[in-house]
Amino acid sequence: MQANKTILQIKNLDISFRTNAGVVHAIRGVNLDLQKGETVAIVGESGSGKSVTMKAAVGLLDSNATVNSGEILYTYTDRDGSEKTVDLLRLTKKQLRTEFNGQRLAMVFQDPMTSLDPTMTIGKQIMETMILHKKMTKEAAKARALELLNLVGITDAEKRFRNYPHQLSGGMRQRVVIAIALSADPDILICDEPTTALDVTIQAKILELIKEIQQKMHLSVIYITHDLGVVAKVADYVNVMYAGKIVEVGNVEEIFYEPCHPYTWGLLSAMPDLETDDDRLYSIPGSPPNLLHEPVGDAFAARNRFALAIDKKAEPPLFQVSPTHYAATWLLHPDAPDVQMPPELTERLARARKEAAKYL
Repeated sequence: MQANKTILQIKNLDISFRTNAGVVHAIRGVNLDLQKGETVAIVGESGSGKSVTMKAAVGLLDSNATVNSGEILYTYTDRDGSEKTVDLLRLTKKQLRTEFNGQRLAMVFQDPMTSLDPTMTIGKQIMETMILHKKMTKEAAKARALELLNLVGITDAEKRFRNYPHQLSGGMRQRVVIAIALSADPDILICDEPTTALDVTIQAKILELIKEIQQKMHLSVIYITHDLGVVAKVADYVNVMYAGKIVEVGNVEEIFYEPCHPYTWGLLSAMPDLETDDDRLYSIPGSPPNLLHEPVGDAFAARNRFALAIDKKAEPPLFQVSPTHYAATWLLHPDAPDVQMPPELTERLARARKEAAKYL
């Protein structure tokens, strides 16, 4: 595996949607890098633009979407061994579907029942991609499909191969969806809330499964989630997204133990904690802004108890905290007052770090 090789680079992505109420400016200048073999998480509340960003990469945007500007650069090794870089936004939907989707970029969605065809057997659905993209014979595709069912931890693969989706449990269906995603040996696996529809014990197994497969197949993985518990288990780097922008980015330790943006403080405070004295779960006050009317200044200002006067007038740039850590908050400006994260969150993160140290 080649380390520190950028395989996907999103640059200044800007997307809006035409609606009956007007134009919604959903993605407002997103930048994101993914290295070979890495796991990057995009985290934020519903509606922050996480899924839209990655759907743009695989050509799954709705017909009312307009890409105003930006690039999504994908670097791959071609069949002749040469390295190529292509802007996925410049390709037609047909090019994406025939040359890239499935065989180079694969996506796992949160509800397996909407991803699987109820009228086709599990085996046929896994074989389909291999026959179409890899030009395999039916015999070879069946043998590989059974291998994949075993790889994703489905017992009695022969029997399950002949089953229909409704005959499987939710956890098994999600394993099948992962098997389909892996069937054409992609470089990048995009997981959009892959465990949301599953119970907690199955969630943990699916996350562990994806991690194991990533190591075996040298995959690069992007997780889209609102669950910071998932992020802590799987991610190397974290992008915190709010109102169509990435407001904080860093490695997993920086985001969990040294967060700098008040929105990240809110997300971490909202995680359940068994050791807390408070019997109520914290929630960030207010609601995300309506992007029909683009906010002036910092989009988070109205919900931020640490907001400064400048937050209502000017949008903060990304300030560098460390070589890998950036946050878009005026609190990091040299002239800003010294505002520390809430003491209850400091205590919680100190406990989390102590707990994590036991398992290292």
